[in-house]
Amino acid sequence: MNAEKDFSPLTPNIVRALNDKLYEKRKVAALEIEKLVREFVAQNNSTQIRHVIQILASEFALSQHPHSRKGGLIGLAACSIALGKDSGLYLKELIEPVLTCFNDSDSRLRYYACEALYNIVKVARGAVLPHFNLLFDGLSKLAADPDPNVKSGSELLDRLLKDIVTESNTFDLVAFVPLLRERIYSNNQYARQFIISWIHVLECVPDIHLLDYLPEILDGLFQILGDNSKEIRRTCEVVLGEFLKEIKKTPSSVKFAEMANILVIHCQAADDSKATNDLIQLTAMTWMREFIQLAGRVVLPYSSGILTAVLPCLSYDDRKKNTKEAASACNHSLMKLVTPEDDDEEEEEEKTKSNESPSREDGEPKVGSESSDMLNASQDSVGFSNISFFNPASADRPQVTLDLDSIVQVLDRHLHDSSTGMMTRIAVLKWLYHLYIKTPRKIFRHTDSLFPMLLKTLSDESDEVILKDLEVLAEIASSPAGQTDQASSCDSTDNKLELKVPEGAKPGQQSITCSRAVDSSPSTPSMNSYFYKFMINLLKRFSLERKLLENRGAFIIRQLCLLLHAENIFHSMADILLKEEDLKFASTMVQTLNTILLTSAELFQLRNQLKDLHTQESCALFCCLYRSWCHNPVATVSLCFLAQNYKHAYDLIQKFGNLEVTVDFLMEVDKLVQLIESPIFTYLRLQLLDVENNPYLIKALYGLLMLLPQSQAFQLLSHRLSCVPNPELMRTVDESKYMDSKQQVAARRASHDQVDYGELLQHFDRVQSKHLEVRHQRSGRASDHPDRKLV
Repeated sequence: MNAEKDFSPLTPNIVRALNDKLYEKRKVAALEIEKLVREFVAQNNSTQIRHVIQILASEFALSQHPHSRKGGLIGLAACSIALGKDSGLYLKELIEPVLTCFNDSDSRLRYYACEALYNIVKVARGAVLPHFNLLFDGLSKLAADPDPNVKSGSELLDRLLKDIVTESNTFDLVAFVPLLRERIYSNNQYARQFIISWIHVLECVPDIHLLDYLPEILDGLFQILGDNSKEIRRTCEVVLGEFLKEIKKTPSSVKFAEMANILVIHCQAADDSKATNDLIQLTAMTWMREFIQLAGRVVLPYSSGILTAVLPCLSYDDRKKNTKEAASACNHSLMKLVTPEDDDEEEEEEKTKSNESPSREDGEPKVGSESSDMLNASQDSVGFSNISFFNPASADRPQVTLDLDSIVQVLDRHLHDSSTGMMTRIAVLKWLYHLYIKTPRKIFRHTDSLFPMLLKTLSDESDEVILKDLEVLAEIASSPAGQTDQASSCDSTDNKLELKVPEGAKPGQQSITCSRAVDSSPSTPSMNSYFYKFMINLLKRFSLERKLLENRGAFIIRQLCLLLHAENIFHSMADILLKEEDLKFASTMVQTLNTILLTSAELFQLRNQLKDLHTQESCALFCCLYRSWCHNPVATVSLCFLAQNYKHAYDLIQKFGNLEVTVDFLMEVDKLVQLIESPIFTYLRLQLLDVENNPYLIKALYGLLMLLPQSQAFQLLSHRLSCVPNPELMRTVDESKYMDSKQQVAARRASHDQVDYGELLQHFDRVQSKHLEVRHQRSGRASDHPDRKLV
C-alpha cells in the first residue's frame, strides 16, 4: 500500500497498524478508529464518518493485500460499534464490502468477514432488515462453507439475524420470497439445512404470513424432503406439518389450485430404489387428501390430474400401506364430489353455446362416432406423459365444472395399461360406474370408445375386477341415457361381426312366433340400444376365447342375470344364437346356458316362468329358447322337461335315433340323468307317482334309458323308473287327489296347445340337419379325430 497516500482523518499509526500481519496490532488500530468515530458522532460530523468508512472499504477491505483486507474488516466493525444506533444511516457502506469478502479464497479472511458482519448486525439490529436479502444471500453461501470455523461463525450470525427477524414487525416478505424460491433448490446439504431452518422460523412468526406464498416454495420443500440427511428430513416434515395445520385452520385463504399440480407431481415421485421418495409420496398424498376434503368441489376441474397420481397407489402392497390408505381416502373423497348436478351443467352450457354460436359443428367436436375416433386415437400412445396434470376450467366460467373428457381419458389409459394393478383396475371401474350413475348424459358420449376395453376386461384374472366390470356394462345396457343414441351409431362397429343382430318383429306379428327383437319382451323397456350390442359382443368374445367361456362363462352370465333381467339375457342370447354361423360354438353356448338355467339360484324366477306356460309371454319365451336350444338336442329335451312338455320331449327323444350318437352326446345324456336326480327336478320325480296322467314323462325317461349304455347313469335312471308305482294302486288310495291331478294335467295341456309343437319339431330337424352337414364337412379335415368333429 502506498505509504505516502493521504488516509486522513486516519493517522499514519492507525494505517500502519491496520496493515500489520498481527491481529493484536490490528485490534489496537480498531480501538483507535472507534475512538475517532465517536468524536465525529459527538460533533455530528457525518461527512468525516462517511469518509472514514469509505477509506476502510476501498483502501483496506477491498485491497489486494490480505492483511489490509483483515484490517479493513475489523475497522468497519469498529465504526459500527462507535456509531451505535446511528449505524443504520451507514449500513449500505458498512455491509457491502464485508459481504464481498465472503467470497475470498482465504478461509481466515472469510471468518473475519463473518465476525465483522456479526458485530455490525448486532449493533444495528432491526435497521439491517432493509438489507436482509443481501445478508441472507451471503449467509446462504457461508452455510455451505467447507471450513468448520467459517461455518461456525456463520451459524452465530444466522441465529442473531433470526432473532432480529422474529422480534421485528417490518420484515419485507414480498421482497424475500423470490430469493427464497431461488435458494430452496440448492442440492448442498448445509444450504438446505439453512433454508429449511429459515422457513421454519418465518412460519412460526405470527405477523409473517408465509402461507400466502407457499405455492412458490412448496415444490422446493418436497425436494428437500428427499434429502439424505435424516435431520433435514425431520425438520422438513415438521415445517410441512405446521403448514398443513395452518391450512386446516384457514382453508378459505389457501390457494389450493396453485399447489395441487405440485402435489400431483410428487405423488408420482415414488422410486423403490430410494426410501426417501416413499416419504415424499406419502406426504404429498396426505396433503392431497386434506386438499380434497378442505377445498371440496373447487378441485373438481383438476380431477384428471389427481386420478393420474392416486390410482396407481391403490395397488401398492403392505410396504406402502400408509400411502395406499391415503390414496384410497383421496379417491373416495374425490368420487363423492361428483354429483348429478355435474350432468345438468352441460345442458346449461350447451344452451349458452348454442345461443352464442349456432354453427357449433364447425368448431366443436361432434358427439358420437367422431368422439369415439378421437379417443381411440389417443389410446395409441403409451404412458401418461402426454396427459396434462390438470385441465382447469377457463377463468370466465363462474361455476366449478367437471372436466369429464380428461377424466375418462385417464381411466381409459389405466384400463389399457397391462401393468395396472388389480385394485387400480377395480377403482377405475368403480369410477366409470359412478360416472354412469351420476353423469349419464356426459359419460355416454364416451361409451363407444370405452366399450371394447370393458369387454376385454371380462378376461381379467380377478373375479372382483370382472364383477365390477359387469356392473359397469349392466349400467350401460340399462341406463335410460343410452336410449338417446341411435341404434345405427351404437351398432356401427358390428358390421364385421359373424354374429348378426336379428331383425325386429313386424308390428302385426304375435309374440307366440318368437319375435327376434328383444324389445318385444315385456321386461325390456328398461334396456337401451347398448343392451343388444353388449349381448352380441359378449357372445363374440366367448366365441373367440373358448377358455373364457369354459372358465368364466357361467360366472359372467349368472352375474348378469342378477344385474339385469334374466329373461332379457336369455331371450337376447337365444335370438343371437339362432343366427350364429359357427354351429359348434352355438351348441357349446346353448349347453352352457342350459346348465345355468337348470342349476343357478339366480334363475329361480325364470325357471318358474317356464315351468307353467300359462301366459302368452311365457309361451313366447319358451319358443324363443327352444329354437336356439335346438343346436343341442339334449339341452332341448331338458328344456321340455323344465316346461313339463313331456310329450314333446318324448317326440324329440324318438328322433335321437336319427342323430349321430357320439361319446360327447352320451356324456350330455349322462349329465341330464344326474340333473333329474337334483332338487331342480323334484316336481318331475313327484309326477312319476301320477302314472296315468304323465305317460309321456315315463316314456321319455325310458327313452333316455334306452339311449344310455350300461353305465352308472343307466343304473341310476333304471332304479328310479323301477320305483314308479302301479297306476291302479295309486288311484284307489285317494280318488279326489287323482281327479285334481287329472284336472291340472288337462289345464297344462290346454296351455301347451298355444304352442305349435309340430313347427318346433320341424325347426329341430332343420337345425340338426345343418349340424350334420357341418360335421360331415369337418370330418374331411379331422378324420384322425372322429370324436372331436362333433360337439
